[in-house]
Amino acid sequence: MEDVMLPVLIVGILFIGLPWIIFHYVSKWKTAATLTTEDENLLDELHELARRLDERMVTIERIVQAENPNWRSIGQDPVETLLEDRTDRIAEFGSRSNRPSRRT
Repeated sequence: MEDVMLPVLIVGILFIGLPWIIFHYVSKWKTAATLTTEDENLLDELHELARRLDERMVTIERIVQAENPNWRSIGQDPVETLLEDRTDRIAEFGSRSNRPSRRT
């Protein structure tokens, strides 16, 4: 009796159990990989928010352009602007320095 049950059990596991487990998880992976309606709604809301923020930036740029037409060239390279400010301050204060003088 045991000689018959073992091969039947192995065949059942190989041809019924194993494919069932594989197809079960394949179908789970396929459903999990798609966007849900909640995800699509969230993407739509984020797209609308990004569009409104872009419009606000355009409005702010127009206002700043009206007040200071040269603002883009100033804002392009902040390091260069800082260096120019530092050079102006050095020229303004002459040769004075915040560093302690080194006496030998």
